[in-house]
Amino acid sequence: MNLMQELRGLDPRDPGRWPLAVRAVSTAICFIVVALALIYFFVWQDRMPQLRQRQDEEQALRNEYRSKHAKAVNLAVYKQQLADIEKSFGALLRQLPSKTEVPNLLVDISQTGLASALQEKLFQPGQEVKKDFYAELPIKITLTGSYHDFGAFVSGIAALPRIVTLHDITITPKEKSGGFDQLQLDVTAKTYRYLDDDEIAAAEADKRKSDQAKRHGS
Repeated sequence: MNLMQELRGLDPRDPGRWPLAVRAVSTAICFIVVALALIYFFVWQDRMPQLRQRQDEEQALRNEYRSKHAKAVNLAVYKQQLADIEKSFGALLRQLPSKTEVPNLLVDISQTGLASALQEKLFQPGQEVKKDFYAELPIKITLTGSYHDFGAFVSGIAALPRIVTLHDITITPKEKSGGFDQLQLDVTAKTYRYLDDDEIAAAEADKRKSDQAKRHGS
């Protein structure tokens, strides 16, 4: 009788009558199954959260590596972009007048209105507002003239070598003069100047004092 016939002839309800070799193999298989089950329930499942955490950390490190590698590869491009930005910023900064140049710029703005055949009813510089590295000076302006003269005035402002922006523009009918409709333009022009090193240092010192006062007050 060969082995397969012996195995088919085994009575599963009476393993005590199985051949010794079969009983030994069966016992070994049962032991392995029980051991694997115990390892799974008492070791593997207990370590599973740690394994998942390590896998997440590995993935995060891989992503960080890819990001840093891409930056390292494109470092020369980033440096060139930074140089271009600094160059553009410098060009814009040169369009901001210094403190001593502001009076001349105010004259240029006023003369632009007069050169556009407009009558100047109000030209009132306001209080300067300091920002991070520049100061903003609002100017309330009231002019009268024709619609086309207003267009010439706006074009003239845009052509100035310094940055001047127009805000809160209001145009209202005024009166007829010489057969032509007269309009009134109310506008706030804003010009900007860069702060010198002493002004920036003073502003930073004031900010530090204000922050310290807030911390002590809280």
